[in-house]
Amino acid sequence: MAAAAEQSAEQFRGQARLPGFAAPRRYDLRLAPDLAACAFAGSVAVDLDVAAPTRFLVLNAAELDVAPGGVGFAPRVSGQVLQPVEVTNVPEDEILIICFNEVLPLGEGTLTIAFQGTLNDKMHGFYRSVYELNGEKKNMAVTQFEPADARRCFPCWDEPAFKAVFKITLEVPSETVALSNMPVIEEKVNGPTKTVYFQESPIMSTYLVAVIVGIFDYVEDFTTDGTRVRVYTQVGKSAQGKFALEVALKTLVLFKEYFAVPYPLPKMDMIAIPDFASGAMENYGLVTYRETALLFDEKHSAAANKQRVAVVVAHELAHQWFGNLVTMEWWTHLWLNEGFATWVSYLAADQFFPEWNVWTQFLDESTTGFKLDALAGSHPIEVDINHVDEIDEIFDAISYRKGASVIRMLQSYLGAEVFQKSLAAYIKRFAYSNAKTEDLWAALEEGSGEPVRTLMHSWTKQQGYPVVSVKLKDGKLQLEQTQFLSSGSTGVGQWVVPVTLCCCSYSRQEKFLFDGKQEDFDLSGLMECQKKDNFWIKLNVNQTSFYRVSYDEELASRLRYAIETNKLSAADRYGVLDDAYALCMAGKQKLVSLLHLIAAYKDETEYTVLAHVITTSLNIAEMMAVAAPEELGSLKKFLIDFLEPFAQKLGWDAKSGEGHLNALLRGTLLTALAELGHEATINEAVRRFSVFLEDRETPLLPPDVRKAAYVALMQTVNKSNKTGYESLLKIYRETDLSQEKVRVLGSLASCPDPVVVREALDFIPSPEVRNQDAIFLLRGVCSGAHEVAWQWLKENWDYILGAYSGTLLTYFVNITVSPLATDEKGDEAEEFFKSRTKASIARTVKQSIERVRINAQWVKSIKGEADLGNVIRALAHKQ
Repeated sequence: MAAAAEQSAEQFRGQARLPGFAAPRRYDLRLAPDLAACAFAGSVAVDLDVAAPTRFLVLNAAELDVAPGGVGFAPRVSGQVLQPVEVTNVPEDEILIICFNEVLPLGEGTLTIAFQGTLNDKMHGFYRSVYELNGEKKNMAVTQFEPADARRCFPCWDEPAFKAVFKITLEVPSETVALSNMPVIEEKVNGPTKTVYFQESPIMSTYLVAVIVGIFDYVEDFTTDGTRVRVYTQVGKSAQGKFALEVALKTLVLFKEYFAVPYPLPKMDMIAIPDFASGAMENYGLVTYRETALLFDEKHSAAANKQRVAVVVAHELAHQWFGNLVTMEWWTHLWLNEGFATWVSYLAADQFFPEWNVWTQFLDESTTGFKLDALAGSHPIEVDINHVDEIDEIFDAISYRKGASVIRMLQSYLGAEVFQKSLAAYIKRFAYSNAKTEDLWAALEEGSGEPVRTLMHSWTKQQGYPVVSVKLKDGKLQLEQTQFLSSGSTGVGQWVVPVTLCCCSYSRQEKFLFDGKQEDFDLSGLMECQKKDNFWIKLNVNQTSFYRVSYDEELASRLRYAIETNKLSAADRYGVLDDAYALCMAGKQKLVSLLHLIAAYKDETEYTVLAHVITTSLNIAEMMAVAAPEELGSLKKFLIDFLEPFAQKLGWDAKSGEGHLNALLRGTLLTALAELGHEATINEAVRRFSVFLEDRETPLLPPDVRKAAYVALMQTVNKSNKTGYESLLKIYRETDLSQEKVRVLGSLASCPDPVVVREALDFIPSPEVRNQDAIFLLRGVCSGAHEVAWQWLKENWDYILGAYSGTLLTYFVNITVSPLATDEKGDEAEEFFKSRTKASIARTVKQSIERVRINAQWVKSIKGEADLGNVIRALAHKQ
């Protein structure tokens, strides 16, 4: 007891985690939001277990007013209420320290706290979102608690390991709909207000609690086993929720089978929120979404919107098991939640829409992971989190996309059936509790008999990934692994690499674990075709593993031939290009050989591969504009000549019965041709757009090609003729469909005139642009105007810092700084952020500046390629 008596409030400051001497078991939470005043009052009674002698209770609270007189603790043993001698709010640590005169009795007790707060405008905690009802602006109250913002709504133990049950009661205006994680059990109307009582929840973490108050419509249906599913929307938009509803019904049934555990709650609500910072949030039983990620309008949404809705819905519903039922123990294991849900959302989409070829499209996820993880400033999948400020930045391509890619690699290595059975065993074992990465490895090792821990440690505990270099010598394949870095320098990492390879065909494959630095592999078993003209070798078959491959010149030219003669699978055609592009950027390969490789894709048939060829080509054009502007015309001619036959074949108008992938490709192709300045595309776009401007229902401009038309239109705009720009703003102002608004925003800054780009950027702070959507305008800045965007960011930094936080703030830095391509700009960015970096953006600033240095280095190496101009002209001529 002496130790407890000596405790002081000081020792709880500056800690990464809350002390463990008391843990919540049940919250009885009452909230009364005032939608007009943007404020709320509340009270919470927390049943606690005091496990060690203490005079203090320490929990999280942020931006809440807690009156010391409204705090009391009643131990179960005595039943009398103890009043604290001191209640200290520590804003920098977001904790509340409650100090009592005496040591608290061990065992159960109830802590009661009354509090007040503000419905903020920051899209986290308990916040307001604005919507329109019958032409009038109204406020709704919404929660977004992940990662650590439940503390902005009520005092709580706001860490994933402190799971508890929640009994929620809301006092709200009578005309509103009140939603929470569980179904309503009773409503009592009292004139202008009503009290809504919700069923008690199962045990869960605070970041999954949700409360929403507003006026909504909904569509509903039931799964085959009776779970009620609803999609809530703004009034008048419920028909746009039907597609998401269909996907949700199928997904809940699929995951019940896949995880071998029924969906644990009596209902599943999904709701579209007009102001929402991320894409969606998996709150238990009440999933919140951006409108663009949940709503689908048959007339005005594009195929890409449809696919996004399907994948996001599957991702969030996967979390109901992987994340909500079994929860990570601490944010270090965030990747378990996000990487897994990302991977399994593709599994679901592939099951429901096999014609979308989503596993080939999944390679875009891997590429995004590769790009970030090739930086010295990347981080391991399992990353130490020592302060709440550091959590937001790891909701990134490492946790989601690399996480998903290594899970896919492991599933491919262990086999689908073994993987699924082991996973189901893991879910059963840790249901309603918390798990660490090690626990998943243990379950998979048990189920498969394979050394999963050893294999996976190298992928989750160290940052980066390997490039495996391949040479063929005297019938032996010589392999060497080194850490791949985009800067071209060599890292020190070493991995256990699950190598797969095939030779001349897919019918014979080899697989083995490569964990040394170098190894010779005897190919005699596979080598009958080595003497033939059509000989080729491909490592990382179908790109199921997270490493790059560098082939010697002879093997690389064989693969180029295999692409031209259509011998490789779509995933492998994608992988060969992606690896070559990354190696070129790192200065390990010449740009001329990359351009020769691009030319080999002239008969490409697969959407994802061709889209990747297009992205790669546009990136090269962007670097050429800085490195060799005099060659840019020839390069654009080569690229236009390369893309034109594809565009002519597809045309502007959909053919009857054509597939989803053609619709995706049409938009991508025409947008690229417009960006490259292709006259015929721009003229046709302008013609169709002028009809559309007069008649929004015209079949001449369907949603799949609208973005292309808008970008093309912006190529005709300049400071003395802004008609096209003004027409787009008119469309923006007249539509109430978020997907259409985002399409327009993404096009406004794609103009070659820097004055117009600047005007578009100045539209960001206007009240007409929702904070979450500013990013789309920034992303659309045309390749010649990155310095305009950088200048704009510097001048508006104070505004940005005041208006944005969390991942939205990191996007501003990343999107604006990363494309710069000279060392001078790198120095400038370093200087600018020296006095302006805070913990929540430190990692992003470092990564973005590193990217500038890499671009600058690539520009120098392109300048050094003596024959580049001749090769480009020859290729353009050959097309």
